[in-house]
Amino acid sequence: MSNDVQCASGAEISCGEIRSTTTRRSLVLRGLALGAAGSGLLAKAGPALAGSPTPALATGDVAILRFLAAAEILESDLWQQYNELGGIHDREVPGGGGSRAYTEALQVLDEEMDQYIHDNTEDEFSHFNFINAYLVSTGADPVNLDQFRTLPSSRAHGARQVGRLTNLMQLTVDTSYWTRYRSRTNNPDFGDAFPPAVPDLSKGRFPAIPRTDADLSPKNHLQAIANTAGFHFGFIEQGGTSLYPQLAQRVRNPEVLRVLLSIGPTEAMHFQIWHDKAGNAPPLTDPTNGLTFPDLNAPPFGGEDFETSLVMPEPTAFLTSSLPACSIVRPTETRGAAMAALKSLTDDGLFIGQSPAFFAFMGQLARAADAA
Repeated sequence: MSNDVQCASGAEISCGEIRSTTTRRSLVLRGLALGAAGSGLLAKAGPALAGSPTPALATGDVAILRFLAAAEILESDLWQQYNELGGIHDREVPGGGGSRAYTEALQVLDEEMDQYIHDNTEDEFSHFNFINAYLVSTGADPVNLDQFRTLPSSRAHGARQVGRLTNLMQLTVDTSYWTRYRSRTNNPDFGDAFPPAVPDLSKGRFPAIPRTDADLSPKNHLQAIANTAGFHFGFIEQGGTSLYPQLAQRVRNPEVLRVLLSIGPTEAMHFQIWHDKAGNAPPLTDPTNGLTFPDLNAPPFGGEDFETSLVMPEPTAFLTSSLPACSIVRPTETRGAAMAALKSLTDDGLFIGQSPAFFAFMGQLARAADAA
């Protein structure tokens, strides 16, 4: 895999090393606060901080943990935006005022969507806070991305006007996970490709949150935005579902392995929820841009393996075609996993508008994790 990262703007930049300017001492004194996001969610000391100091970790284990911390910070940023407009705001996940119309459009997919969004958001904050605190407990540098919180917020009512790390207003969503997990013969680890469930989402740039209150109508336009979010939720969480077992194969320290094996399954729990809810997205065409959501219970889908209520992975080829089919997380190939994850998020449009320094920093973290 190339050592360069393809920026959303189309420019290629070298993944040189850029160190975070935040010192371990200052981060601990700040309680691992969210910095510029100002959400008030503070880190709590994990078990590694409660007893004897954790021994220093191998360089590769630190690199893997730092990349995962950065990935969780990015996830926290995007989930915070979803929660501000379509979730629940309380002491667990503060911030935002909510958009009633957007929340109701999301609830077309499931009446409990606001609660699920809230809980997913809280989980991602807990992941990055714990991993950063664990890094500090071992004497390693934590990850801080505050300097890159430069992207604009939605201007819709309910969104806070603060700098963001991710862009949810120009997404190109890969929905091939829908068909990948329903295939009984193919596996991405063997180089197999899968058709998207919603082809149009891979052909343009679409908002997954209302950009302004003008996006709250007409009705099918707002529902298309909510449908886009529903499929994007699954795209994000299937990435984490694969990333943790991929990188767990490269760690040395048993405690670090325990961290990865304990967090990874929660990403799979998230994914199964969102895989289920995406299937409830109503078929429609957005009158403002032609984005069409097909009926997933009709050809070329439909049938036993593509019934929308089915969300458990079908057994498929694993390790070698000479072995029986097995129901698995896919992919789990470890080579180039971190760079592949970064490329996938970049292709998604999450980083449109980010600086070359951001891509260089994230690329350096990914390369170091892959070299472990």
